[in-house]
Amino acid sequence: MGLIENLYRILSDRIYFAFIKEDRFMYLVDGWKVSVQLTVIAAILGIFIGMFVAIAKITGKPPFAQIADWYISIIRGTPAVVQLTIIYFIILADVNLPKTVVASIAFGINSGAYVAEIIRSGIQAVDKGQAEAGRSLGLSYSKTMQFIIIPQAIKNILPALGNEFIILLKETSISGYIALADLTQGATLIKSATYDAMTPLFTVAYIYFLMTAMLSVLLAKFERRLHSSD
Repeated sequence: MGLIENLYRILSDRIYFAFIKEDRFMYLVDGWKVSVQLTVIAAILGIFIGMFVAIAKITGKPPFAQIADWYISIIRGTPAVVQLTIIYFIILADVNLPKTVVASIAFGINSGAYVAEIIRSGIQAVDKGQAEAGRSLGLSYSKTMQFIIIPQAIKNILPALGNEFIILLKETSISGYIALADLTQGATLIKSATYDAMTPLFTVAYIYFLMTAMLSVLLAKFERRLHSSD
């Protein structure tokens, strides 16, 4: 019992000094809110960007198709942390925007390149006969895409899109590079105050694990419900 009691006491002391004392747990609470906010805004922005880029690539109309190719190549070929710092310290350095907005834009631009390829693959996977059926009904290209192709493509791309959102959630952990107080930065602040790296960092890792696991379960349920409605 002595060993167990000692371990319990050590763990209790670590938790107290890391989180309870001086309400340091609020660093993680506030950081969690920022991380979720970044993920939601960036995901929405990424979907809009990805949709337009995917359509530009599929239609192949110059110069939009070439711009889409360059955009995807550049974004997918450079690290997200480099993109974030370039946008914050160079491109938007003279623009008075909150760090949360700048980070959301950076992550949205990054996600848009991956979403574009996911959407493009999903659209191209739809039977070409569906587009021909739309044209035979007198629908324009945009209406055919809106009412026939894209709804079917969404069902095809949902698993990949869900994985992209999970990656995006974890990717926001680099926001500390622009001194944005996200979840990971909250752990860093606790570490600096307590000189204890293990407790806050392992806690943050567990929080990210829980969030991604819950998101995976919700996406799986939504996917099953979507397919059961066919």
